[in-house]
Amino acid sequence: MFESPAFAQATSTAASAPPAWVTFAPFVLIFVIFYFLLIRPQQRRMKQHQAMLGQVKPRDMAVTTGGLIGKVTKVDEAEIELEIAQGVRVRVVKSMLSDVRPHGAKAAND
Repeated sequence: MFESPAFAQATSTAASAPPAWVTFAPFVLIFVIFYFLLIRPQQRRMKQHQAMLGQVKPRDMAVTTGGLIGKVTKVDEAEIELEIAQGVRVRVVKSMLSDVRPHGAKAAND
C-alpha cells in the first residue's frame, strides 16, 4: 500500500567518473603531510637519542626517564650503573636514559 517500485536512474553520458589519480590524491597528500610532520621528526629524535646513548661514559651525570639523577660509574652494552647517593648504586637499562650531561657540567642548584 505504501510501497512504490524503485527505478534506477539512467546515467548521462556527459557526466563521467573522475580519473583514478584524482580519487587517490587526497590519500597521498595526507601521507606526505604525516611523513613531514610526524614520521621524519620522530626518526630524527630516535637517531639523536641513540647517538647520546652511544656517548655515555663514566663520570657523566645521567637522568633516567623515571627521574633519577646520578653519576655514571660503569657502562655495559645494555646497562649502566648510576651512583644516586654516596655508596648507593643502581643498575639502569641504557635505553631508559632521557638525558646525559657531560662530566664538566654543573648541576642546576650549584
